[in-house]
This record gives sequence, C-alpha cells and structure tokens, in this order.
Amino acid sequence: MDAETEAAETEAAQLYICTSCGFIYDPAEGDPDGGVPPGTEFTDIPDDWFCPVCGARKADFEPYEE
Repeated sequence: MDAETEAAETEAAQLYICTSCGFIYDPAEGDPDGGVPPGTEFTDIPDDWFCPVCGARKADFEPYEE
C-alpha cells in the first residue's frame, strides 16, 4: 500500500474525543441513538449534534490521536 492510500484510510477512520468527558466518537459505530448512522464521518454530523454521554456540543470534540 502506498503512503497516499494509507493516509486516506487513516483519515477515513479518524476518531474524535469529547474534551468534556472523554467519549470517543468512532465513525464505524456512529451514534444511532443520536440519529447518526454507522459509517458517518464526524465532519458529516450535523452541527446541532451533541455528545451522547455528557451533552457537550460537537464543537467540544477534537481529533483523537492514539
């Protein structure tokens, strides 16, 4: 696999963490209870979505670096 393909796959699986409570949004899982189906990238979630654990705003999430 070349570096460009690997970078695209890494980007597609970007996790985001809630800075308030530590909840990690995984695009593969989505947030079905919050109206976000599995496979939805974080950037495609509506801006009025909120953390299913603590209620923080989408703006309170940041990219998660493992």
